Amino acid sequence: MAVVGAVNVDMVVATETLPGPGETVVGPGVEQHGGGKGANAVDDVEVVEGATTGTALIVVDAHGENQIAVGAGANGRVDPERVRASLRAAEDVGVVLVSTEIPEDAVAAAVETAGELGVTCVLDPAPVVPVVTELLGRGPVLTPNAGELSALARAAGLASGSPEDEARALRERTGAPVVVTLGGDGVLVVDTDPQHLAAVPATVRDTTGAGDTFTGVLAARLAAGDDLLEAVAVAHRAAALSVAAVGARAGMPTAAELDAAADP
Repeated sequence: MAVVGAVNVDMVVATETLPGPGETVVGPGVEQHGGGKGANAVDDVEVVEGATTGTALIVVDAHGENQIAVGAGANGRVDPERVRASLRAAEDVGVVLVSTEIPEDAVAAAVETAGELGVTCVLDPAPVVPVVTELLGRGPVLTPNAGELSALARAAGLASGSPEDEARALRERTGAPVVVTLGGDGVLVVDTDPQHLAAVPATVRDTTGAGDTFTGVLAARLAAGDDLLEAVAVAHRAAALSVAAVGARAGMPTAAELDAAADP
């Protein structure tokens, strides 16, 4: 599996409530964690000379919900030609996982090159940047959360409706599965027939990185040969485990931990 995405340092403040517009909230301190949608899913990264690592400023409330603002740093220097060359040179790439915290031309290069290589592309539209709508015809597997799903449907000029309606409309546009993470409401998989997976019981301390865990495990399991629903079930279990610890990566389970948490 190849991953094209961002690397960040996460600066996390835990507070009782999230701030509203113009509001200041105070927590007991600041914790530093590794993050970034690309780095949360892969362990091989490139160093860009003369650029700082991207930084995410994160506030997490007492229920584990979060607000995130990202300063791109070196992520803004991801070059589309380097993306194309790296993917073409990689061996045994079963799936290309792309996230959108990098320049839009680099996102496009990754999705397009996956198509040229004839491999599955999983596109995590977080955030929903304009180029995503331009790439729908390339047939990526989309993994939005509920808010991103609605934003993407609007950006693509599709009628708003229920998550299933919006996912169906996007699936008709892409010709590929749409997998929607719904937090406490589970996961919606829209392919030939919609499937809803109920939420996995979880101890929620911090939801930061749960979507990244889900998408990373989904892509890895597809690359390993799982069918879509098998891959979604494992990814769903991984995301539920990940929210038990503070920080995007701290709770991400190992393969052994995932196996131990599997239903008997």
